[in-house]
Amino acid sequence: MNQDFMKNRPVLPLVLSMSFPMVLSMLVNALYNIVDSYFIARISESAMTSLSLVFPLQNLVNAVGVGFGIGINAMCAFFLGANDKEKAEDIVAQGIILNGVHGIILMFACIGAMPFFLNMFTQDTQIISAGLAYSNIVFLFSAAVTLGVSFEKIFQAIGEMKVSMICMLLGCIINIILDPILIFGSGPIAGLGVCGAALATGIGQVASLAAYLVIFFAKPLPVRFRLRKGLSKNNLYIRIYRVGIPASLNMALPSLLITMLNGILSQFSQMYVLILGIYYKLQTFIYLTANGVVQGIRPLVGFNYGAGDMDRVKKILKISLILGTGIMAAGTLVCVILPEHLMGIFSSNPLTVAEGAKALRIISCGFIMSAVSVMISGTFEGLGKGGPSLIISLIRYIAIIPVAFLLCRLFQAQGVWSAFVIAEAIAAAVSAAMLKRSLK
Repeated sequence: MNQDFMKNRPVLPLVLSMSFPMVLSMLVNALYNIVDSYFIARISESAMTSLSLVFPLQNLVNAVGVGFGIGINAMCAFFLGANDKEKAEDIVAQGIILNGVHGIILMFACIGAMPFFLNMFTQDTQIISAGLAYSNIVFLFSAAVTLGVSFEKIFQAIGEMKVSMICMLLGCIINIILDPILIFGSGPIAGLGVCGAALATGIGQVASLAAYLVIFFAKPLPVRFRLRKGLSKNNLYIRIYRVGIPASLNMALPSLLITMLNGILSQFSQMYVLILGIYYKLQTFIYLTANGVVQGIRPLVGFNYGAGDMDRVKKILKISLILGTGIMAAGTLVCVILPEHLMGIFSSNPLTVAEGAKALRIISCGFIMSAVSVMISGTFEGLGKGGPSLIISLIRYIAIIPVAFLLCRLFQAQGVWSAFVIAEAIAAAVSAAMLKRSLK
């Protein structure tokens, strides 16, 4: 299979063709997140709050899998662009093995840590019980998550975006179908509540991984899984970790942020913890869509960088910025115009809906600015420069914490929401300056 289309096809059609399948799959993935939370919210607000508290560690598993997958993606695309197939295959083999090990380690670590983690934020026995019931099942599938993401990024690296789309859609659709059946029961199947939601999530993840495996080993591809003699001695795994560790930290930083903000907000009311959890469910619909563009351009950036064509890399970045800004502008309009309707999906409490609507209107003011830092961060990852990408994410997710801490003293929970906008403005300015300096 020839990947020359990545360096020969006109840039705009190329970016659109690579991004559209991923944008579509990200939209469905975001829809799954919202549908999943919708059904959980029908159980009780306590059940929804418990999932909000579990989310940071659940996101951590995904962060490690995706971050390390980005390392596989960037290095595989780079070596394909440099016409070094053997090293590209070595990257694939080492990456799959290591990410599987990551998943197993995370499974034991997260299940073991969850009781202590939940007790940090609440003493409500109902919330803790629901959180443990959900997490003890969902973390059993951690290896399926990390391995599935590895194959997703490998297919993206070789330009097979439709395969990633199909496999991701399969897992999401199975999840959406199983959610109401396993949560509430149907016919002879007894309702399992939050345990049913966790089981539906895990089955969807396994189905997606199974589809990747069938296609990977059945379809002729430019890279294969080959365990060469002396595979570990070529030190390519170090190059994967150079990109993968910063990328994993990028993805994991929201977990740290949510954990810290939960601690701040819980001082005022558990209602604000719930609102923050709902916001992060809703914002996935916007940010995952923008992330579809990032996933589309990342292999293009890596391939053309490996081929030595920096002018083409700059054109790819410019188009991605336009697309990303359009997506975030649309998200801003929806959050400003329809915040009560969005919050009403997850809560019937009038006070929660009213306070949540205020939060959405404030936070969404930073969406457009975030398009700059998100697209530039993805470009750095495609270039194999994990450090600058990590710095951008540190500003977005760490700088917000002291700002939120200070502003909440003046404006209570409203100060926390305002801190999101300030952090995005700073991150956009710094990322633009870093990119300008790097390109020079």
